[in-house]
Amino acid sequence: MSEDEFAVQRFEAHRAHLRAVAHRMLGTASEADDAVQETWIRFARTDTGDVANLRGWLTTVVSRVCLNLLETRKTRRETPIEFHGAGASEDADPEREAMLSDSVGLALLVVLDSLGPAERLAFVLHDLFGVPYERIGPIVERTPEAARQLASRARRRVRGTAPVPDLGRQREVVDAFLDASRNGDFERLLTVLDPEIVVRADDAAVKAGAEREVSGVRAVAETFLGRARGAEVALVGDRIGALWSRGGKPRIAFRFTIVDGRVAAIDIVAEPDGLQALSPVVLEP
Repeated sequence: MSEDEFAVQRFEAHRAHLRAVAHRMLGTASEADDAVQETWIRFARTDTGDVANLRGWLTTVVSRVCLNLLETRKTRRETPIEFHGAGASEDADPEREAMLSDSVGLALLVVLDSLGPAERLAFVLHDLFGVPYERIGPIVERTPEAARQLASRARRRVRGTAPVPDLGRQREVVDAFLDASRNGDFERLLTVLDPEIVVRADDAAVKAGAEREVSGVRAVAETFLGRARGAEVALVGDRIGALWSRGGKPRIAFRFTIVDGRVAAIDIVAEPDGLQALSPVVLEP
């Protein structure tokens, strides 16, 4: 393998994560693709051989690219100029943009647009991706405590104007579900599933062997018993869910609907367009 091919392989292993971060920062698929492309250009020009945490390094770079775009948007008070480098996306597809906006949460995107660039970045990185304030501070050129205050201020504004899910609580429920499934703990599965739970699968998932629809707590528990060993906790759209990947690429996303601390519905998404719209990204343990 050549040095260039190795560099591409290293970057591609993190592309889905970078795109998910950029999309939630910027709100549109075309801008997210451009931000990732600019991140690739900076990566290709930098010697990262000694970087221990490449994912963290790339997240910092794409965050700074997004911050620059957000600041340009604020200064000009108009739609920001898009990158048009090699590999940049084609003109935006309105239908695809609508799917993406819906997957992230249209209400949340509208409110995020009212935040200042630094507030938006701090909120998205910390609340959606769990990036610590010690890493956010340098990106916005503030101390970790100042970054915490930015995120806190943004959080209050967001929750005051749009329904924002408690991702921390969602993760607790999803973690409990996956742990019970992996360990074959049927009784524990019953405790984390809503009695009226329904599981729905798209066409691609059905072709891969999933049932089109399964309903009822015992039937769903039996379906998932011992079968989540390869799944990882992920941010799926605007919710905590699970992701099964193969060869470093997302193959099946599980989008959880959680009500009153229990899993009320699971949507199994395997269609490529659906996966792209949801921009699933595995979360750090």
